[in-house]
Amino acid sequence: MAESTQGTDTPATAPINVPDKPALEGLEAALTQRWLDEGTYKFNPDTTREQVYSIDTPPPTASGSLHVGHMFSFTQTDVQARYMRMTGKNVFYPMGWDDNGLPTERRVQNYYGVRCDPAIPYNADYRPPAQPAKNQRDFDVVSRQNFIELCEELAVEDEKVFENLFQTLGLSVDWDLTYRTIDDTSRAVSQRAFLANLNAGDAYMAEAPTLWDVTFRTAVAQAELEDREVAGAYYRYPFFTADGEKIYIETTRPELLAACAALVANPDDERYQPLFGKTVRSPLFDVELEVKAHPLAKADKGSGIAMVCTFGDLTDVTWWRELQLPTRAIMGRDGRIIAETPEWITTDAGKEAYAAIAGKTAFSAKETVVELLITSELLDGEPKKITHPVNFFEKGDKPLEVVTSRQWYIRNGGRDEDRRERLIARGHEIEFHPSFMRSRYENWISGLNGDWLVSRQRFFGVPIPVWYPLDAQGNPDYENPILPSDESLPVDPAADAAPGFDESQREQPNGFIGDADVLDTWATSSLTPQIVGGWSRDEDLFGKVYPFDLRPQGHDIIRTWLFSSAVRADALQNSAPWKHAAISGWILDPDRKKMSKSKGNVVVPTDVLNEFGSDAVRYWAASAKLGADTAYEIAQMKIGRRLAIKLLNASKFVLNLGATENSVVSSDLSVLTNPLDRALLAQLADVVAQSTKAFDNYDYARALQITESFFWQFTDDYVELIKDRAYGAAGETEQASVLAALATTLDSLLRLFAPFLPFATEEVWSWWRTGSVHRAAWPAAVEIVDGDTTMLGTVGIALSGIRKAKSEAKVKQRTEVLSATITATESFVAQLEAGLGDLKAAANAQEISLVSGDGELTVSDVVLAPAEEPAQA
Repeated sequence: MAESTQGTDTPATAPINVPDKPALEGLEAALTQRWLDEGTYKFNPDTTREQVYSIDTPPPTASGSLHVGHMFSFTQTDVQARYMRMTGKNVFYPMGWDDNGLPTERRVQNYYGVRCDPAIPYNADYRPPAQPAKNQRDFDVVSRQNFIELCEELAVEDEKVFENLFQTLGLSVDWDLTYRTIDDTSRAVSQRAFLANLNAGDAYMAEAPTLWDVTFRTAVAQAELEDREVAGAYYRYPFFTADGEKIYIETTRPELLAACAALVANPDDERYQPLFGKTVRSPLFDVELEVKAHPLAKADKGSGIAMVCTFGDLTDVTWWRELQLPTRAIMGRDGRIIAETPEWITTDAGKEAYAAIAGKTAFSAKETVVELLITSELLDGEPKKITHPVNFFEKGDKPLEVVTSRQWYIRNGGRDEDRRERLIARGHEIEFHPSFMRSRYENWISGLNGDWLVSRQRFFGVPIPVWYPLDAQGNPDYENPILPSDESLPVDPAADAAPGFDESQREQPNGFIGDADVLDTWATSSLTPQIVGGWSRDEDLFGKVYPFDLRPQGHDIIRTWLFSSAVRADALQNSAPWKHAAISGWILDPDRKKMSKSKGNVVVPTDVLNEFGSDAVRYWAASAKLGADTAYEIAQMKIGRRLAIKLLNASKFVLNLGATENSVVSSDLSVLTNPLDRALLAQLADVVAQSTKAFDNYDYARALQITESFFWQFTDDYVELIKDRAYGAAGETEQASVLAALATTLDSLLRLFAPFLPFATEEVWSWWRTGSVHRAAWPAAVEIVDGDTTMLGTVGIALSGIRKAKSEAKVKQRTEVLSATITATESFVAQLEAGLGDLKAAANAQEISLVSGDGELTVSDVVLAPAEEPAQA
């Protein structure tokens, strides 16, 4: 039944070598090393695109904590990879490490006890303290280059831990195909792609309002936002018209009163229509500003009229842009009110009020402004306490501010309807699994309100490959950046002189300055197909793997990784980057809450692997469908471990009966003389066909369910029924028939289970076959025309009925049955007649009467032999 692939099954029959006590313990270490030594999972570059199945493996953040989610999602990918390899595909299965960006910086800061100051010179002999200081203000302050070296050093150590975990888990990765998102190759590809975007007009610099994290002091993109419920309050106070009328507004951010550029109300709000186009003056700071109309203003929110500050939130940005308001920014990048009094505050009273908040944090400035309003008797009533959603950086601890800054952007359809529609169409070139996940991709694109901000004000990342010439006064010319040659990539403008200049001209009149920013980590991670596929370095390889066949990932990063990858592939290759996207769900704790480090409900994967074994953990992960959030269940892992152990023991039994490689049948089925044996293989053929169809539809969980169900019927029913024949009691012909059925079924079951239980199946394979089961072919369904696929189930039910009668009589199962009656439908009776010999042998029955009747199969009138009397002394 099972075909073999070249290099797996040799013409010579492998010797049978079954251990006395099969066990799962120790298999991971021994087999992992063997697979590495033999190159079991190596990709063969001498290939064609049609032969390749390429996987754009998600590069985990190695600076993060190991958790069971890594085992869950990566196992689901590996199961599919193993299946594809067994179908004859040349599987391109790399592994990357996402080691640039904020997570690595934070870990390095806390691990070593250091802070980075780019103004400090490099110290080639620096080593961090043996123990980091307890307080961050006592951390060592190091140069940018020293800090980067520490990041690289720790990242390498973290990656070793992940690699060991993934190998123990049995991932069939080609470990020669690894990369780091901060290594020279990745930096060069990332910079090359950015320059290609720049030359095509898809990347640009702009000075604009930018979401800003005051803790990390870096810009934040829309995709990195998360709303958190925060306690706040509405403060009500008046602005004044020229004739002294009070116009009350209500705001949660009185600290930005000095940044107010206008008041805005809905154009249909009759209360404020007489004010549109007129001016009012602000309290405390006495600044004149205009009352405007805009449809985003909500008449039923607060007093119905709002102050527009530059900038309190993204709605302020929209009003500022669409109403063409003046920019009156007072919040600095450090989260404090700018010290210098703004030019628009001209009165003495206004300047005095501003001096009271200058240099303060947003929180302290709010307290001060409220005190000033109370002192001036301008605060109307008590603040109204509320809880409202506030924008945070997903990795940050403080609310985001909106500051004006010069940043780099990549066009993503947020401001371009044609590009937006094109990117939505790209999604239809990708087959999502499950299919409903495509809507998340499309909804994200439809909700974009701006282009992708890709510059970050950090240290450990891919430098933006741009310098700027300085004029005679030392002012940078941002309109005419200096770009590197392709062969010089990767470059670091903060450390390398601009082309045509030397280092002595840095920051000098008529010299240059380097762009100090780095690219957003997603700007590099979005290029994983190009990085690992050889784009711009090995076009032959790239043509063999691109577009990739599969992108596996979590549903929570569709808006970031999946979408940004589609943006880059659309611009660089004019295509979708993959053919399929397999979307995993989250791991939930027993209370159905998402596991996260902050909640303290994360399970360490090494503990689970040590307790239950890798095959058991893989069974749990592969039992969950793609896209489904899945509870962390120890019980499921126990079932998986029981299955793996049963596979070892059942295989030992089959092989010790005398089944060999030569017993396996494929096309010549003449040896199968017994109807029950032919029924078993007909049922097996159906299982193979169903499992294959499920895998082809990326429904590996269904394939596992089908195979497992058949396996337990094989061991619980068939193996029990045929023992007598297997031992030769019915003659050589019958024995040969049953051994052929046993060997063929075991051969196929090992292949069917191989993607899920790679260690147990490889161990059993080594007892009686050469090569690796993971290089063997996926089993082929062989048609057995006269095989009855339901016969085994019927005979098994009958055997269970007789055994139940013995149990109820409280006698041993080997007790002889003198007679019994089985009543069933005519079709069932025909099946029982065909398997009656095996049924009588398994039940130790002298006589079994078969009676046709309606209804379910029943066993009755069971007459048991008398219990043996104990011998008399």
